[in-house]
Amino acid sequence: MDAAERSNDWQGTITRLVAERGEALVRYATLLTGDPDDATDLVQDALVKTFGRLRAGLTVTSAEAYVRRAILTTHIDGGRRRSRWRRIAHLAATAEPEPSTTPQTDSRIDLHGELARLSPRERACIVLRYYEDLKVDDVADWLGISSGATKRYLSDGLAKLNVALESERRENRTTGDDYVHRG
Repeated sequence: MDAAERSNDWQGTITRLVAERGEALVRYATLLTGDPDDATDLVQDALVKTFGRLRAGLTVTSAEAYVRRAILTTHIDGGRRRSRWRRIAHLAATAEPEPSTTPQTDSRIDLHGELARLSPRERACIVLRYYEDLKVDDVADWLGISSGATKRYLSDGLAKLNVALESERRENRTTGDDYVHRG
């Protein structure tokens, strides 16, 4: 296969990958970042990292695996860099959330908001374990950490999410929003 054929093979693979699996990659990245715009940027960065060098012979499935791995590692690396920023992040202006148009929305836990409160490692472990449906050992392999560390990140992350859920339940009990009509 000459250089022109390899280039066409690479272009066809990335075109099919984005067309067939692009939305799934953005959803995955959104769970990690908590923000659709950041997720789109993260997917773009991962595509550039994956296909920065011509890679011949990749199928859409194998290319997606490379891109998912690049999404995860780029997110975790970015979290490390942002740790310094977190000390002064409260000084940055943020957009006001728009009020909900339905009262039921107010009583639901905001999964993206709660995931955003987790550390990058906790969030990655939670997403890989429960969104990607990987076993603990597989999550550990993906992240390059021990199974014990993975269990600890999962435990800490789930505990933080549980606190938010319990808080929501207590609030609903006091306002009566969790009333269920049984007919």
